Amino acid sequence: MNPVMTAQKKSFDALKSELGYTNVMQVPRVTKIIVSTGVGAIKDKKRLDLIADRLAKLTGQHPATRGAKKSIANFKIRTGDIAGYQVTLRGARMGSFLSKLVNIVLPRVKDFRGIPLKAIDEMGNITLGLKEHTVFPETSDEESKDIFGLAVTITTTARNRKEAETYLRHLGLPLQK
Repeated sequence: MNPVMTAQKKSFDALKSELGYTNVMQVPRVTKIIVSTGVGAIKDKKRLDLIADRLAKLTGQHPATRGAKKSIANFKIRTGDIAGYQVTLRGARMGSFLSKLVNIVLPRVKDFRGIPLKAIDEMGNITLGLKEHTVFPETSDEESKDIFGLAVTITTTARNRKEAETYLRHLGLPLQK
């Protein structure tokens, strides 16, 4: 069984005294993880396919394209051109990705000192920005010519920032003190 899902099952006992829960359904849960990347004004079809393929390797799921909402003449972008890719993970894929993120990817990030608490928003969600996709173990070293960054948003059912911080620490996310 996935370590994240195991931690979810044990979270009621761990958090009931700290946050005053009386019911198992009050405990926050991770509902989805969104992994997204922007590609800018790239028109090269090979490079776009390469980014989509690597994102699919990282997440285990084919990414959806996101089109530009507005035309911008200076950047040579037209409405509907590919502006980025996005993957929404739920269920078992979400659990395995979160486990990989916590245990493998974040320790490999250069000069990593923990996730800042300001990354948690008022709704209880957290967004991380990774400058390079090469920290994931699925990328090989010979593919390091096209490096792109990505954003990982972890959506929870927490009602506020404090509740989300306590829950995410319980799951094992390395938050700063």
